[in-house]
Amino acid sequence: MAPRPAIDDLLHAAVSKVGGTERPGQLAMARAVTDAVDKGEHLLVQAGTGTGKSLAYLVPAVAHAFDSGKPAVVATATLALQAQIVDRDMPRVAEALAPVLGRRPTYALVKGRRNYVCLNKLEGGFPDDEDGLLSVSQVDANVGRLGAEVVRLREWAGHTESGDRDELVPGVSERAWRQVSVSAHECLGGKCPFVAECFVERAREAAKDVDVIVTNHSFMAIDSFEGRQMLPEHDVLVVDEAHELVDRVTATVTDELTGAMVGTAAKRAGRMSDNTDALTEAGELLAASLERVEEGRMLGVPDAVGLALARVRDAARQVQSDLKPPPGTEVDGARQVARAAVDEVHENAERILEERELDVVWLSHDPRRGPVLRVAPMSVAMLVRDKVFEARTVVLTSATLELGGTFDAVAGTIGLRGDGAPAWQGLDVGSPFDYPKQAIAYVATHLPAPGRDGTSDAALDEIEELIRAAGGRTLGLFSSTRAAQNAAEVMRARLGDDFPVLCQGEDQITTLVRQFARSPRTCLFGTLTLWQGVDVPGSSCQLVIIDRIPFPRPDDPLASARSQAIARMGGNGFMAVSATHAALRLSQGAGRLVRRSDDRGVVAFLDSRMMTARYAGFLQRSLPPFYPTTDKQMVLAALGRLDQTAPEPLPVEEPALRSLNGARSEDDGTEHPRPVAPPPPTAPAPATRSAVTSGHAWTDEQDAELRDAAESGMLLDELVEHFELPGETIEARARQLGLTLATGQLFD
Repeated sequence: MAPRPAIDDLLHAAVSKVGGTERPGQLAMARAVTDAVDKGEHLLVQAGTGTGKSLAYLVPAVAHAFDSGKPAVVATATLALQAQIVDRDMPRVAEALAPVLGRRPTYALVKGRRNYVCLNKLEGGFPDDEDGLLSVSQVDANVGRLGAEVVRLREWAGHTESGDRDELVPGVSERAWRQVSVSAHECLGGKCPFVAECFVERAREAAKDVDVIVTNHSFMAIDSFEGRQMLPEHDVLVVDEAHELVDRVTATVTDELTGAMVGTAAKRAGRMSDNTDALTEAGELLAASLERVEEGRMLGVPDAVGLALARVRDAARQVQSDLKPPPGTEVDGARQVARAAVDEVHENAERILEERELDVVWLSHDPRRGPVLRVAPMSVAMLVRDKVFEARTVVLTSATLELGGTFDAVAGTIGLRGDGAPAWQGLDVGSPFDYPKQAIAYVATHLPAPGRDGTSDAALDEIEELIRAAGGRTLGLFSSTRAAQNAAEVMRARLGDDFPVLCQGEDQITTLVRQFARSPRTCLFGTLTLWQGVDVPGSSCQLVIIDRIPFPRPDDPLASARSQAIARMGGNGFMAVSATHAALRLSQGAGRLVRRSDDRGVVAFLDSRMMTARYAGFLQRSLPPFYPTTDKQMVLAALGRLDQTAPEPLPVEEPALRSLNGARSEDDGTEHPRPVAPPPPTAPAPATRSAVTSGHAWTDEQDAELRDAAESGMLLDELVEHFELPGETIEARARQLGLTLATGQLFD
């Protein structure tokens, strides 16, 4: 076999194929990734926006797969980046490298089981979450919107090649999707009668022989921590969007328990156990005991809560024994669903009662679910060190890995500092952008420091002035949902139809971002997802507004526990936890502005502490090096000039159909924008803003669902779960529509 071409030549072939130009940072990163893989050392790479980091790690990943015969795994935090890699980057890399390597590189997208249709559930192998919905064969006026969605799901499942939820456009509600999918714990595995046809099993089988596997942080973490071997054997892992790794891993190993969860588990066990009454009573006791506990961290489990948890644990153990299938019988869907629910209740109650040294336990009162007891590790650093960095080379990359000018903060959170830490190298390859000439960082020092009472009138006046000067084109990043919704409501009243304002929560994020990208006069307001998941190059986004420094909430139990632990060891807990968290979010938020070399604009910080606080220098060093100013009039004039000379918005690409391996089904190595087809007759109409209750903007689709629910006699508790809104918000809108809702308890 002829030796593989050098990495420089492979990268040159890939860059030429996409019509780009080689960038020093991209080449430096590709060489560093190759060197790390060859030496078996870990690598942290900060690669600014525009570096082309995807190609800089995908090309070495393909080269390694060709040399070793083992795949490389790429894990991302967001669906958007997964789609970019599978729909755009890998097809181009594959076509470019095929002539050079002698065969076309292969790739696959691997996701969790909940993302795929379960054929066994479609055929009635599991109990319905909604009585009779899966047996519906045609749309009937009495079925309602949810039933219509399930009918459409059945029709789609009959011809989809991948069974992947992302292929379904327009999508369906989470409630409808639950009717056709199962979790990993509910799955029958090899005992399923449809295992040979299973979309999940076929997708994973297809992934075994590919060169590059694309997945997400959570799936990678579960595979590493639980040893399920859902991913093929591999010795190279690339973690993109690595600044998100700690939060994603923490979420993966966080458990929770509520009285309703216990009641649901008992209900699912039903007649298969003689101990469900005891489990139901234990759930009620737990709910009652939690009602009397204040929100926040528990430094010890209160006696009443501990007694209730012990009752839950013991009752669940009895039901677990009852649910074991009789000798000689197969596990059916209903029994498997019940076992999964009861196992979760038992394991979570037992973990909380153990009061492990590094676990943090806290209670929150959710307006939708009531009291929720949660438990998570104070730090996942050692878990990541032992499970993720063990026995493979890991490359972590992001545009924001250096905070305050060093990798130390991020490295510490993932176990790469301290005694016994594995060897690693850090590299900042910079950015090809001329940040000081392309963007202004404006701090409104004349505004009062943000308080606890929400966005001040002065700050709202500032937002209006900035939007008008920019001619719309504004992405508003807020520290809370309430702040985003309030600002959107005020701006709609002040700006009218001249500058439409979209707000996170009114539709799917991807839909809102596409609307924002298409219309330059439009503004988009939102919270965390928008701080890091929006990529809108061109003239549609020329102003990014950040309302305040995004410190973690003072009552955040994990952040406060981590800060206190660091302080006890003699460190600066505030800088290590709160300031680091804020620096990361600010860097991500400010990075939404400049996505291409011809982008221009302003990032406006409405928090004067960015200039005056003792930690201001640390935060500023974490940002791209924009031109700094506090001169409001200069900023307004610059925005006005940009608006007057702005080119037309860039074209917006629509979602793509997927094939079995997760790639676009029409993929032939070139890019195919998918035409927008009209929705099927049963699909809901596009959401439009209708009315606002308790800060929530109701869409026409939600109003139609509410009418259907009222007609069918659904309980208010069920509507709270379905809409994920407080009961008073739903009741207020029902009154506006003249509807009467049924009341009662979901688990009577």
